Amino acid sequence: MSLVSSALKKPVTVIVITGGMLLFSLLAILNIPIDIFPKLNLPTIYVVEPYGGMSPQQMEGFFATRLQDQFLYVNGVKNITTKNIQGLTLLKLTFYENTDMAEASAQVALQVNRAMKFFPPGALPPQVLRFDASSLPVGELVFSSPGKSLKEIYDLAATRIRPMFASVPGLSAPPPFGANSRSVVVNVDPQKLRSYNLSADQVVEAIAKNNVMTPSGNIRINNTMFVTTINSLEKQVADFGDIPIVTGGNATVFVRDVARVADAADITVDYALVNGRRSVYIPVVKTADASTWEVVKQLKARLPEMQSLLPDDVKISYEFDQSVFVINAVKSLITEGILGALLTGLMVLLFLRDLRSCLVVVVTIPVAVLCAVLGLQLAGQTINLMTLSGLALAIGILVDQATVTIENIHQHLEMGKPVRRAIYDACEEIAFPLLLILLCILAVFAPSLIMTGVPKAMFLPLSLSIGFAMIASFFAAQTLVPIISNWWLKPEKFRHAHAGLALDDAEIKEIGEHLHHQDKMPAPGFFERFKNRFMQLLDRNLPRARWINGCYIVGALLLAGGCYLFIGKDLMPHVNAGQFQLRLREPDGTRLERTEAALHEVLHIIDSTTVGHVAISSAYAGLIPSSYGTSNLYIFNSGTHEAVLQVNLDEDYKADIETLKDRLRANIAAKLPEMRISFEPIDLTEKIMSQGAATPIELRVAGKDMQQIAGFAGALVEKLKKVSYLRDVQIAQPLHFPVINIHIDRLKLAQMGLNIYQVARSVTASTSSSRFTEKNQWLDEKVAYTYQVQVQIPEYSMTALNDLKEIPLLPGRLRPVLADVATFTTSEMPGEYDRAGPRRFVTVSANITRKDLGAATREVQRIIAEAGTPPKGVKIELKGASSLLVETLDSLQHGLAIAVVVIFLLLAANYQSFKLSLVVLTTVPAVIAGSLLALLFTGSTLNLQSYMGMIMSTGVSVANAILIVTNAEKLRLEYNDAGKAAVVSAGIRLRPILMTSLAMIAGMIPMAAGMGEAGDQTAPLGRAVIGGLIASTLAALLVLPLVYARMQRKARNESPSLLPSDL
Repeated sequence: MSLVSSALKKPVTVIVITGGMLLFSLLAILNIPIDIFPKLNLPTIYVVEPYGGMSPQQMEGFFATRLQDQFLYVNGVKNITTKNIQGLTLLKLTFYENTDMAEASAQVALQVNRAMKFFPPGALPPQVLRFDASSLPVGELVFSSPGKSLKEIYDLAATRIRPMFASVPGLSAPPPFGANSRSVVVNVDPQKLRSYNLSADQVVEAIAKNNVMTPSGNIRINNTMFVTTINSLEKQVADFGDIPIVTGGNATVFVRDVARVADAADITVDYALVNGRRSVYIPVVKTADASTWEVVKQLKARLPEMQSLLPDDVKISYEFDQSVFVINAVKSLITEGILGALLTGLMVLLFLRDLRSCLVVVVTIPVAVLCAVLGLQLAGQTINLMTLSGLALAIGILVDQATVTIENIHQHLEMGKPVRRAIYDACEEIAFPLLLILLCILAVFAPSLIMTGVPKAMFLPLSLSIGFAMIASFFAAQTLVPIISNWWLKPEKFRHAHAGLALDDAEIKEIGEHLHHQDKMPAPGFFERFKNRFMQLLDRNLPRARWINGCYIVGALLLAGGCYLFIGKDLMPHVNAGQFQLRLREPDGTRLERTEAALHEVLHIIDSTTVGHVAISSAYAGLIPSSYGTSNLYIFNSGTHEAVLQVNLDEDYKADIETLKDRLRANIAAKLPEMRISFEPIDLTEKIMSQGAATPIELRVAGKDMQQIAGFAGALVEKLKKVSYLRDVQIAQPLHFPVINIHIDRLKLAQMGLNIYQVARSVTASTSSSRFTEKNQWLDEKVAYTYQVQVQIPEYSMTALNDLKEIPLLPGRLRPVLADVATFTTSEMPGEYDRAGPRRFVTVSANITRKDLGAATREVQRIIAEAGTPPKGVKIELKGASSLLVETLDSLQHGLAIAVVVIFLLLAANYQSFKLSLVVLTTVPAVIAGSLLALLFTGSTLNLQSYMGMIMSTGVSVANAILIVTNAEKLRLEYNDAGKAAVVSAGIRLRPILMTSLAMIAGMIPMAAGMGEAGDQTAPLGRAVIGGLIASTLAALLVLPLVYARMQRKARNESPSLLPSDL
């Protein structure tokens, strides 16, 4: 029993099932996550190892290479890259597709434990994190206070607010930014040390012996169990001043005699500025599988509770809210979908001229869309730009199935059949063609199953949304449409309709034999006259079919090829967002205070350039404190000379962002000539698609000799600067970091009875702190939190080379000092060592302005080729968005080719003829040419979105071709004349093809217009669909019948069956 007969037999059952599906779909809408992009599930793991004070070369040698060697035992590792700066090693492990990441994480943690056995003393255990491009900050929780210090605000944020992040599902809890962690700081006065003949190392030793953590024990006295506590830990910060350093002799020297003890913070290496003022903030970071909208909504709901935990003079606010963009993008796409559905319904009404029929068609749209949402939730997908784009695309195709059904019902009603018989016959007649169309459109998206990486992550959700909607639409067309038609359609409206609107067998023969005698048809209407002229045109062109077909194929291929050469290629459409992110680089080694001052100057330049249209700015200058190495995953600066600035412009600023960037480049270069700047991705779309790359163009120059690769990279920079549309061309790593080299004479050292260990501890205590060399903690019983105790010489006390030379080496003696056993020289060194496998590398980065990524990539490749053969051992690789663009376009091109092959095989299996399959596919060149031409004329690029529109149009064009070819083949068997069959079939299917194509084009107009928040992102998709549909509709109506007539002119009326009984 067919679907149609089953549905008509039990209509109430169908309505109940439909109602149940709609109910579960509504529940799915309430629970399905909302995000900007699908889950990328990139197979990456990060390992972070901090060690304060160590040079980049030491971090690389003692940590990075040791960890890298151990990770070679981990299964599935594709490549390992490391970044090494002062006090930090950051490793990124990339795995092959389909690697079990849970097992990989366990293996990485196991190898980390083994590598730790070889680490220097005092090293912390490395942190292992699953982190990919989807785990991005979606806002900032900003703290401000008129009376409290940054250290106090930081401590409140870290101890009271940060723990609350755990109560928000899907929210990570990075440490605060903008200050350093609270510490008990013993600031030693070098002059007082000398006056007492002491060294800083003695102070460290004294505190270590007098502030000791010991566990409590128990003692049993009579019937009571007592806890025995001992004041081995200092109770108050001030008590550290009473610790004796030297006892006996004439007097006891206490810590307070040579140092100032303060409840302060670790050595300042960073500042955060919000609107130009020093501040503290916590980045709000969602996990990769969490919903941006849901995470932010729940966090905002907890803001009052968070505020209640803070003193009255500390205020908390949520800034740089990325969920606004997400929800506005979703609303825009939903609005576009609704407008598209309304325009589609109006187009159907225009053709059918029957409101009830139009309502039958329109009712199927929400049913199919809601069922698709249910399917997406069951498949583990989210509501995002890709799934919504798929649903918006699907609306046009959904109308196609319902429209074909209702139009066929009209034809059968106009034959004078009773309503039930007409509906049943009409639905049964097109059941198999609709199934074939469904399978062909689903086949278009089959390649998404074999794609890998980012292309698969982006394309699969769109494919699923369309697939689920199409399947739901097919079942609705076969069950719901015939039932509602029985209830709603009025037969008397069709009884006196013009006979020419429907064609029974006798009328088909008459039209085939008398194409030029329309006078036999009484008083035709406008559409009938149009159809007759259309059929006459086809009939006149039958003798010229060979030349027309050849010209069409050659013309379409040449047009498609020409457009492809001239059209730009990008990963995603460009967005004219009202925000930007800027990286500032002062000369290598610039002090943090100078970098902060330059940052204020840049903020002033931005404010004057935008004429006061800055809504909010957020900046981070300097290094991430060594205690919080994982924060480098969110903001990575290689030294105190770097800063990252984010700026949001207000809604009144309407100028083009690219124009503003060029003006800022010129103004900053004029006022701060030594500063290098580079604009970086800021919105979620750019950040996710860049996969961590700071600029779209990144050249990795790798080799063994650092000077050699730096020299070759510098030569490439000079060549790239000559390209007119490249901006911010520079080497990303600091290669000229200033160094004071202390060369210790070991012979002199031995003669004085000293060793390197003593000298090193003295130098460390004077130039850094004892934080990593001597672990000592103090417990604040009020908050039940422990803080590091560290000894250091204040930064402002060591301001000249002579201060370094005068560091005492022996306790109790003024001499020797460091200058007695060492010589001092200055030089330069790389401030960052990056490594990929066995090679170090430097990165040449560049931005692009007013040019597509594809053209820029080709130009860069040309420059690399012209640069000649690199030195032996030097390798040049194109990274960043360029490499992803090549991978994505290759995947999509192969996907389109595979889709065409799959459709061809499916059609061959249906028609039992390879020739007919080729006939159906003759509209595909028109689709490609039309889509590319539309993109070229509208200034759009060929990107992920437009490619999907092109692939979608291919499926729709095949659907239209199937309608014509299936009918034509039936008529050919009756007429035994392929030409007549082609013309009559095209005439019969003219109205449904025009109706469905124009309806889908109308439905795509809101998307193609680029309205709303996400308009720029999805507009190319709509434009590609419209261009492809216009071209394919013309090809299906004007060329396809001629191709069929030519290909089938000598076809025999024989069954392809090989059974003897079928002879």
